Amino acid sequence: MHEPLAIQVRPHQLKDVIGQEHLIGKNKVIYNLVKNKRLFSMILYGKPGIGKTTLANVIVEELGLKCRFLNAVINNKKDFDIVVEEAKMYHGLVVIMDEIHRLNKDKQDLLLPYLENGLITLIGMTTSNPYHKINPAIRSRCQIFELKELTKEDISKALKKIEKKEVLPKLKIDKQAIDFISTVSSGDLRSAYNILEISYYSTSDFHITIDVVKSINSKPVFFHDKNEDGHYDVLSAFQKSIRGSDVNAAIHYLARLIKAEDLDSIYRRMTVIAYEDIGLANPSVGPKVDACINACERLGLPEARIPLADMVIELALSPKSNSGVSAIDSALADLDKGSTGNVPNHIKTNSFDYKYPHSYPNAFVKQQYLPDNLKGRKYYLPKETSKYEQALKKVNDKIDKLQN
Repeated sequence: MHEPLAIQVRPHQLKDVIGQEHLIGKNKVIYNLVKNKRLFSMILYGKPGIGKTTLANVIVEELGLKCRFLNAVINNKKDFDIVVEEAKMYHGLVVIMDEIHRLNKDKQDLLLPYLENGLITLIGMTTSNPYHKINPAIRSRCQIFELKELTKEDISKALKKIEKKEVLPKLKIDKQAIDFISTVSSGDLRSAYNILEISYYSTSDFHITIDVVKSINSKPVFFHDKNEDGHYDVLSAFQKSIRGSDVNAAIHYLARLIKAEDLDSIYRRMTVIAYEDIGLANPSVGPKVDACINACERLGLPEARIPLADMVIELALSPKSNSGVSAIDSALADLDKGSTGNVPNHIKTNSFDYKYPHSYPNAFVKQQYLPDNLKGRKYYLPKETSKYEQALKKVNDKIDKLQN
C-alpha cells in the first residue's frame, strides 16, 4: 500500500512545520510549552490542510508522550472506553481527536472526568469555530488555538523542500509549476502535495512543468488577476461592491468565489457586511443572511448559488448604515485612552437608589448611566439612510432632551 506524499513528508519537529509562526515561532505559546515539557488540553481549529494533525503529532513526538487517535464520529463508545483504560494503565495519555465538534453527549460524559483529573490530555481538531460548535463543557477545559491559513509563500516553501528530499527520486519541478500549484491549492498544503504527487507519476521523465500540472488540475484560478493580487483582493472587492451598492459588480465577484468553491469566505463576508455596512438601516438582513447560509449548507453547490445570488442582490441594494460599528469603535477608542471612570453608585449591583424605568410613564426616568468623566458623551450618531434608523433617531433625540 502506497503512503500519500503528505504522510511521507509529515514533519517530526516543530522547526520543520510550515506556517503557524504565531504559535510555534521562537518564544510563542506552543514553542514554549514544548520547550518547558508541559502540555495542556487544547483545541486546534482552522481550515483543512493547514497542519492541525501535523502539529498535534509533532507536539506529542517532541514531548515523547504516549497517545491514541480517535475520531469523534467514526470511533464508538467502546473505543473510547478502551482509551480510558489505557490512560489508567499508563497513568496518563494524550488523546488526539479529529472532528471534536461532533462529539456526542455519551462520549463527552465519558471523557470529562478524566480531562478534569488530568489522566487524559486532549488535543482536539476541528474545521468549525469551536466557540460556536463545541460543547461548552469540553471547551472550558481546553485552551483554544486558531491555526492561520497558509500563504502562497508557505505552500511554495513546502513544495521546494520536496525537491531536495529523496521521497520522489529524480524530481524536477519548474518555478511556474510551483507557483501554479501554490495558487490552485488555496492554502491547503495536503491538496498541494496531492497535486504534486499525481503530476510526478503522470510524467515519463519526472519533470513537472505548468502544463503537466494544468493537465491534472484544470480548476480555474479565479482568485488571481494579472498582477496576482490574490484571494483577499477578490473578497475585498466583493464587500466593497456591496457597500457601494453596485449589484452587478457584487454578483461578478460572488461568481468568482463560487467558481473557487470558497463558500466559507462568502458566508463570513456576507455576515460582516450585514452588520458593518447595512446594520441599523435594515436590521432584518442579519437573520436573513443566517437563513441563506443554512439553506446553502443543506443544498451544497451548484444549487447554493441561487440563495447566495438572492442574498447578495438584497445586500447590495439595501440602504446602508455604519452607525453601529462607529459607535462601538468610538467607545473602544475611549477605553484605549483610559477614559473609563467608575460606574455610578445608583446603578451598581446592590444599589438601593436605582430608579426602575418600568415603574415610570413610558418606561423612562431621568438618571445618569455613564461614568462622571464620560457624562454627555455621544457614541451613537444616527444616520437617516432608512426609515428604520430615522425612527431610532427620533427616539434617541427625545431621550436626549429628557435627560438634559
